Amino acid sequence: MNMFLEYLKISALPFVISLASVWILHPQIIKIARLKEIVDNPNARKLQKEPVPILGGVAVFFGIFMSLMFSNIIIQCSELFMLLTAMLLMLYIGAMDDILDLPPWSRLVTQIGAALVLIYLGHGFVIDNLMGLLGIFALPEWVAVPLTVFAIVGIINATNLIDGVDGLSSGFGMMASLVFTVAFYRLGDIPMVVLSASTLGALLLFFLHNVFGKTSKMFIGDSGTLTLGIILAASVTRVISQVQVPESTLFEADSASVIPFTLAVLSIPVFDTLRVMLTRIMHRRSPFHPDKTHLHHLFIDLGFTHVITTVCVLTLNTFVLLLWTAIYYAGASPETQIVTVVAAALAVTAGLYQSVEWFRRRYPERYARTVDRIRRGQPKRDGWMLVAQRIIDRI
Repeated sequence: MNMFLEYLKISALPFVISLASVWILHPQIIKIARLKEIVDNPNARKLQKEPVPILGGVAVFFGIFMSLMFSNIIIQCSELFMLLTAMLLMLYIGAMDDILDLPPWSRLVTQIGAALVLIYLGHGFVIDNLMGLLGIFALPEWVAVPLTVFAIVGIINATNLIDGVDGLSSGFGMMASLVFTVAFYRLGDIPMVVLSASTLGALLLFFLHNVFGKTSKMFIGDSGTLTLGIILAASVTRVISQVQVPESTLFEADSASVIPFTLAVLSIPVFDTLRVMLTRIMHRRSPFHPDKTHLHHLFIDLGFTHVITTVCVLTLNTFVLLLWTAIYYAGASPETQIVTVVAAALAVTAGLYQSVEWFRRRYPERYARTVDRIRRGQPKRDGWMLVAQRIIDRI
């Protein structure tokens, strides 16, 4: 009980500051986006039916920045300056992409640059030890640096590509941030607790506007997903680094369990992105070529609303995380944990997608009837949802 109260004491202040900051800035950002026509216009690939402002990432970044600045007065977290620098790089290139539609290589180069900033100028953001997983311990620098860059860039892009329906990227970010606040608290890494709690607070209000708002609706945009991606990537590399600190109590059974743990937290974005990119390459297309083959598109095609699609995808990710938790506490080895996580993640991404596609091709009439039943059973924007919309639009 005392530990729980101490956790709330540390995380509550940054959470509230970031939440309040987004609340203040959000309506101003919407006005600017509409005035300058910085909006996401509908097309054949996108799911919205009208232009929507796309500068939500600016509001989220502002909330996190203000929280770190004021929290630093009481809780020392100045060591995150280099992470904040990397976040600013992602915010900049993401905002430019939202406005100018930059080529993929420019985003990739900037992502690699941000990863190198964390590795060489930050503290504890490099994967240099696998702690005995598959018999591998300390990694030489020529292996550790490329591996870390690959992991960071991969997580950034996975977070970016999951952003396809209302509330999905922000909802996933909140789920991951909540998990990481607990993990970092148990590790005693207070600056990262502050960052994770700040991210959770900044995303919460944005999530509500994004899902329930009408006049206050705004997309997080690439500026937001890339910023969120570098935060999650930094959280993954930091927790892997910090778990090696002597007397760490996060994974008492085996510190190598941190690797399947982080993979479970990010299971849906990572494995769905791998599936989509490999499919594109197999069809001789660029892995960055946009299409509608992500897992969230599957749920939309089945007739689910954006809200229910978000709930379904987050539920699948939570299932993988809970499965890892169960086998960890059952005493499974790190190797067994990682095999189980990979198998489960593949089952709920590639397995689910291919099964539904097979059903659609094999039984088109049954598929059509199923879609029709699902669509008729979806909640409409009336009743409590209409009340929520009016409340959210006013705050």
